[in-house]
Amino acid sequence: MSNDFYTSSILPYAAIIIKICRAYTNTQEDFEDYYQEVCLQIWRSNENFRGQSEWSTWIYRLTLNVCLTLLKKNSKHHVTSDQLPDVAVEDNRTFDDESLNHLYIAIKQLSEVDRAVILLYLEEKTYQEIAEIIGTNPNNIGVRVKRIKERLKKILDGKVN
Repeated sequence: MSNDFYTSSILPYAAIIIKICRAYTNTQEDFEDYYQEVCLQIWRSNENFRGQSEWSTWIYRLTLNVCLTLLKKNSKHHVTSDQLPDVAVEDNRTFDDESLNHLYIAIKQLSEVDRAVILLYLEEKTYQEIAEIIGTNPNNIGVRVKRIKERLKKILDGKVN
């Protein structure tokens, strides 16, 4: 992968790629593997980009697809954050803000698709943009976001494991 392609086509979207990869991994090693695989797939697939959506939308969708594929592929060895050894949980604390760490731990308790929806919502994507990335309609996204917020509130308040 050339530095020019990385700098111009991937680096501007690194923050969301990192957030999505972080939400689907539990260790630094897994995170690095996911991030590297996403970058590799963007580079390999960029000629397939047809311009039917924004480049950023394509990046989000590709990142989600890569993470979900890797998650399924590794599901034999996948454990939840509740089952991780303390060192793995500590390894995943990438934010200085403790409340943000708690939010990401709560997000990891959501289904794979709900994680994607809430991450895009937190990135201030519109329901239309989220729907396009996820492959559904905006009304469905609105209902989903409301339910996800309620579930996250229960998780963060300690009312749900």
